Amino acid sequence: MQEKLSLAIVSDIACPWCFIGKARLETALAQNGLVDRFAITWLPYELNPDMPVAGMDRTQYLDAKFGPGKRKEIEVRLSEAALESGVTFNWGKVSKSVNTRMAHMLVAAASTVQRGSEMKAALFRAYWQDGRDIGDVETLVAIAVEQGFDEQAVRDQLASDELRDTVIGLENRMREIGVDGVPFFIVGGKLALSGAQPPDVWAQVFRKVLAEPQPDELPEF
Repeated sequence: MQEKLSLAIVSDIACPWCFIGKARLETALAQNGLVDRFAITWLPYELNPDMPVAGMDRTQYLDAKFGPGKRKEIEVRLSEAALESGVTFNWGKVSKSVNTRMAHMLVAAASTVQRGSEMKAALFRAYWQDGRDIGDVETLVAIAVEQGFDEQAVRDQLASDELRDTVIGLENRMREIGVDGVPFFIVGGKLALSGAQPPDVWAQVFRKVLAEPQPDELPEF
């Protein structure tokens, strides 16, 4: 059996381009017959680490950040990109900008049993399509239970100082290596790629990584 190559994905659930980037990557992997060729690792990044735990009204937050009227323009551009990528956003339901620290903890916990990708997908859907408050502990517990996880185990993990410190440490490490925006990808430990790249760009990346095996040059996680 061929050893899998690493594919580390730095992202935030509250980042719409990360949702699109995930879909585009999955399309590229399928188109190139490489779904089982990479071992995917999800790494945390908070676009708004100072966001209150209770979150904020999303319209007010975006209007304050980008200026009145800019939000609609951004949503139209995202919807167009999403449509091409097989993703949908339900803007009418996404009423809050959220603190994603605990959501990242949930992904990290799921990753310990090789289910990080499933949890990440569930959280993207919950937030961007169902408008659920993924900054709320009870909502996160419910999402995890829906994915087949034990309720008490999830509660313990979300209350774990050790897991929280691990997520914070990884976020700090991302910034140390120069990640200042997401999505960000580290492919095969040797090639870094930023942004929600389309499948044709990914095809070029795959060819380069698979054709030029060499010792890892970028940090492994």
